[in-house]
Amino acid sequence: MSRNVAELIIATLEHAGAKRCYGLPGDTLNLVTDAIRRSTIRFIHVRHEEAGGFAAGADALVSDELVVCAGSCGPGSLHFINGLFDAHRNRAPVVLIASQLGRDELGTDFPQEVDFKPLYQQASVFCQEVRTAEAAGRIIAMAVQAALNKRGVAVVILPADVASLSTDEAPRQIHRATSVLTPVLDEIAKAVEIISRGRKIAIYGGSGCQHAHEEVIALAAKLKAPVAYTSRAKDFLEPNNPFAVGMTGIFGVKSGFDALMECDTLILLGCDFAWRQFYPGKATIIQIDTEPTHLGRRHPIDLGLAGDVGPTLQLLLPGLVERADTGFLEKAGKQRFETYHQLEKRAVASTEAIHPQYVTTCLAEAANEDAIWTADGGTPMVWLLRHVSATGRNRTLLSLTHGSMANALPYALGAAAARPDCQVICLSGDGGLTMLLGDLLTAVQEELNIKVVVFNNGSLAFVDLEQKVEGLLNTYTDLRNPDFGALARAMGLWGERVEEAADLPGAITRLLEQDGPALLDVVVDGYELVVPPHVSAGNVGGTALYAAKALLAGEGREAARLITHNLPVARPAPRTQIKQES
Repeated sequence: MSRNVAELIIATLEHAGAKRCYGLPGDTLNLVTDAIRRSTIRFIHVRHEEAGGFAAGADALVSDELVVCAGSCGPGSLHFINGLFDAHRNRAPVVLIASQLGRDELGTDFPQEVDFKPLYQQASVFCQEVRTAEAAGRIIAMAVQAALNKRGVAVVILPADVASLSTDEAPRQIHRATSVLTPVLDEIAKAVEIISRGRKIAIYGGSGCQHAHEEVIALAAKLKAPVAYTSRAKDFLEPNNPFAVGMTGIFGVKSGFDALMECDTLILLGCDFAWRQFYPGKATIIQIDTEPTHLGRRHPIDLGLAGDVGPTLQLLLPGLVERADTGFLEKAGKQRFETYHQLEKRAVASTEAIHPQYVTTCLAEAANEDAIWTADGGTPMVWLLRHVSATGRNRTLLSLTHGSMANALPYALGAAAARPDCQVICLSGDGGLTMLLGDLLTAVQEELNIKVVVFNNGSLAFVDLEQKVEGLLNTYTDLRNPDFGALARAMGLWGERVEEAADLPGAITRLLEQDGPALLDVVVDGYELVVPPHVSAGNVGGTALYAAKALLAGEGREAARLITHNLPVARPAPRTQIKQES
């Protein structure tokens, strides 16, 4: 059967299981979009390619299937780069078809010419140009297999003239291989010996524990060890875990931090957490990771094992003697209860400004147990991680390894496309939402049932906090916002605005009941601080220095409000969701 190269590429992607492609049509991409039109792949027309990259990454993580992006030459495919950097760092299997100028024009500084290969090589597991019809089938198959098996972004650069060439080749078979990596038994024996010497043992789990929940629980039960976890591992290690003590790290909580700082033996499981100050200084550390080059790269370790977490623990568990001493575990459990009790004290209705924690808690109470949650980098991400419990059925999508703004809305679009049967709740910052505001129209046009809640505090709140902690006056962080509810209605969504805490529960009910995309604009307290799990002398000194500078600059009222707004709330929270561990 004769077809052109563009048709062969789309047929191969279709054969590999791709069901959705995100992009904008035009110019050098026309043959590709025409081939998609005649395939079973759904083309989701975004308003900005960056949103398409974010959406494709979220789609791939939720569906665990191959997802496609397609862009035109020059600026078109270039716009994808931030969203696809994020997808790649999240290990999402995505293929980008970056269409290119015809080969005769390459190297001549022709309008819109961009050399995609050096740009995308740093954010991909595969990046190659198709130069002939004969090579097309092999290159697209290699790209698909790299994306699926190496878990990342694969880029196929397709010149427009090559896309039009004829070929008789059929789509190649795609091989999605599975394998198990475990350490040699001598290394397992070394780990058993080190662990047996520990008195206060803690476990720190990362996203590598996704398929190892039972094994981690069994390890914690045998060692009587508290389990702390990274933000990326919250979905996998928090649910149904009597040993969980919370997250540690920048967005974590005090109980998770304390468990790691007080242990004498730490077992790192599938954890590549980058911030060195959140590792214990004197503990003996064992690390298990599938990537040998990650062993000890964040903090010095005493033993590194290369292996999948679940299978490696299955080998380790039989050699361990069950411990009887529960003192360290019980102390960590009490600290966890107190930590979350303190967090919930801010999650209350106020007669003054609306606490963002209260917004998040109200949403968590009203949401479905299997909801998919997204949040913008910054304060919405912190409130989601701290105030929405993992159920074992819900999912949290965040830009943690790339740390981008403006991810929540496009993540929600991709999640809704992948799982139209699930409730998708998007927690947007006012700064993040307005960066890709136009893609609210994508939700309307593509009929993607997302529920957006805007934390409208009139500022880039996390940047504001960073500046104050460094002792600087907050500079260029103010935002002059519209009524986002009214704006949403003008764009074709259901929209509403809330300014009083008493009106919030009813508004959330109406939001979640909408049959279609909807947005709730909530005016929240602009003086709410994100308190890290450990407050250093430098943090206190920096904030004090900010207060002094604010007084000298004639901004004493703002400094006073910052302090008084974040004093402990006297009355208890009416809806404490956290129960003390037995």
